[in-house]
Amino acid sequence: MNNFKNNNRRGRFKLNNERGFRRNGNGHKPNGEFGNGTSFKRRHPGKNNQNAAKLVEKYNDLAREALSNGDKILSENYLQHSEHFTRILISQENLKNQTEKLSESNINNETKVNLNNKDVEETTSK
Repeated sequence: MNNFKNNNRRGRFKLNNERGFRRNGNGHKPNGEFGNGTSFKRRHPGKNNQNAAKLVEKYNDLAREALSNGDKILSENYLQHSEHFTRILISQENLKNQTEKLSESNINNETKVNLNNKDVEETTSK
């Protein structure tokens, strides 16, 4: 009598959707492959480990160090990174100024409305 104890083994051929790797819970490959066509998503897009001002300093220092070592190309690369984060700083400051102006105008409009409402209440009560 045959027991067929090997029946529980996986089939010889894999399905098309199985590529020989295990996916973790969020659907990403565990080996960290982030090439084109993968579904990699950053946890906090637009956020870095440091703020933009620190990154500007960091890349300026790296550029200065690369230039002192005689590597002009690497120095230029770091300067481009620094320029990128400088632009980010400028855009953040512009956005902050715009929101401050909007909030100031909203406060001014609210006070005008409140003053007008008080004037209307005073004229109606007379």
